[in-house]
Amino acid sequence: MALHTRALVAAKWLADAVKCNRVGPSLRILDTSWYLPQMKRNGKKEFKERHIPGATFFDIDECCDKTSPFDRMLPTERTFADYVGNLGIGNDTHVVVYDASDFGSFSSPRVWWMFRVFGHNSVSVLNGGLKYWLHEGNEVTSQYSKPQPVDFRTTINRSWVKTYQDVLDNIDTKQFQFVDARPAGRFKGTVPEPRHNTEPGHIPGSFSMPFNSLLAPSGLILPPEELEDLFRKAGVDLRRPICVSCGSGVTACQVVLAAHVLGYPGVTVYDGGWSEWFTRAVPENIISDGRGKHI
Repeated sequence: MALHTRALVAAKWLADAVKCNRVGPSLRILDTSWYLPQMKRNGKKEFKERHIPGATFFDIDECCDKTSPFDRMLPTERTFADYVGNLGIGNDTHVVVYDASDFGSFSSPRVWWMFRVFGHNSVSVLNGGLKYWLHEGNEVTSQYSKPQPVDFRTTINRSWVKTYQDVLDNIDTKQFQFVDARPAGRFKGTVPEPRHNTEPGHIPGSFSMPFNSLLAPSGLILPPEELEDLFRKAGVDLRRPICVSCGSGVTACQVVLAAHVLGYPGVTVYDGGWSEWFTRAVPENIISDGRGKHI
């Protein structure tokens, strides 16, 4: 596989690219750090204080569908093209995404997935994120120079995005396996959701695969044999169609990335996630050991 199409790149590879001044029109690094409110962190503010040399900030809350009542839904093709073109990314650019989360990977797989949904396959996640980058002794900086805007063209692959109706129909048809990437307590309904007016629980027939279970303490993604074991233990057959969900479609993409690494690209995402499902679903379609949904 050509290097520019690898889903993961190592900190050493990126550090060498930075030292050799390869960051530019042909290689762009994006800090995609985004956090839930209870994490009490601000990705944009932290980026200004320190980031990988040559990186630009990708704001998930800006590059989204602002007309939707639900958070961080995919933007239109035009919005995405304009946003990433303004970051100096063209159709021939190799994009490397990372985030600064304590997990090693939290929001960056979402941006990796977004690029691929919009037809740009030359995108990679920095394995281990900023956490492992720093562990390896690599430099960070507060210096930033804005890239020159370029033209970026998109072709959206809508088959990779599932809607509320798709997921609702699937409860009966079982056309795809439905995987939930939220922490186990939120899946079971015993730990509160981070969103106001949303109770925890899960969609009928779904499998639990917490996104952080796919990561080692170092922040690196687990080796292939361990990833395969996690899918197997969760009851998920990688050879059959899979759709992944979480709260708002961010950490779900960690499961998509893991499947891709194992040779199963094209796992789909329910973009509305639990926040949309809880808002729209009837109470009997909210499975919970806790309060559930009451009318």
